[in-house]
Amino acid sequence: MTQNAVLERMLTDADPASTPRDASPDVRALATRDRILRTTRAPKRRRARTLGWAGGLTAVAASAALAFAVFAPQGAAVAGTPSPLDFSGSSTVAQIVDEAGVALANSTGPSIPSRTVRTASWGFSVEVDTKTTTVVPQLSTLTWEPDGSGRMIIIAGVPYDPEDAVASNGAEVTSSGEVVTDLIMGEGDFETPWKTVPGETGEDMVAMLRAFGMPEDPTAFDVETAMTTALDQWTLTDAQHEELLVLLAETGGGEALGTTTDRLGRPVSGIRVLSPDGSVSDLILVSRETGRIVGIERTVLKDDGVFSAGAIISYRMWDLDADTVR
Repeated sequence: MTQNAVLERMLTDADPASTPRDASPDVRALATRDRILRTTRAPKRRRARTLGWAGGLTAVAASAALAFAVFAPQGAAVAGTPSPLDFSGSSTVAQIVDEAGVALANSTGPSIPSRTVRTASWGFSVEVDTKTTTVVPQLSTLTWEPDGSGRMIIIAGVPYDPEDAVASNGAEVTSSGEVVTDLIMGEGDFETPWKTVPGETGEDMVAMLRAFGMPEDPTAFDVETAMTTALDQWTLTDAQHEELLVLLAETGGGEALGTTTDRLGRPVSGIRVLSPDGSVSDLILVSRETGRIVGIERTVLKDDGVFSAGAIISYRMWDLDADTVR
């Protein structure tokens, strides 16, 4: 059974239709929508601190993706974050991209870009009064249309103790069947700077990434940030993944880390890019089997009072297989 079929079965078994289609969204649904919509409005101040991607952590990712977002009260340290991946060997960014190109030529990825997005995400639920922390996974699916309409369904996963190293470093999600959100978006509710199906040339990818905020003379971090935002909204083809990797290599700013096994047990190569201020680094994981970009992890490089230097504060991994969720 494919990963899409597994997630669709979960959604069906959870009976998402129990929420009336014309029902007004609740507070949680509105918060979810705010993370989806790409707006210029300043975020409202909240009691909990949200740590995510430089361009804002959206609630969805292209294809079926894993995301790890940490929520903690300001000034409170959080334990139990994942351990760094252990890389071996040596290579260059150009070598990784060339090898990915060969794999992509023989891959059987999506034939056309898709506006359907499925994701599994992780967040820390912190009870301030009792000083207890629980990791709460979620499974979600998003479908949107060119007119900005769409639907998002979020299903709660089975929570676990963040001190459970095996669970924290793994990538399996068990669905509880509880529908957290069934959000119907009307025409214009889903805002995106790129509504049309993107082409597959390098020029097409440059145009798309610029729409998502990439400057004309980008750094590797600029390319990765815009790329991540694009993948939050689109499932792209193998040819488009290759062009994204070529754009990244052309900046000359990435660092090749060698090879490792990712949190799904897949063989990958790693390319690290640094933020301009040196506060965080993002690790791009490229499948050695398919050549596709299959994951991105963010690491704090400077102690910010909440997380110490070296803490992994977010991760997501695309192209899940059927055994990842159950």
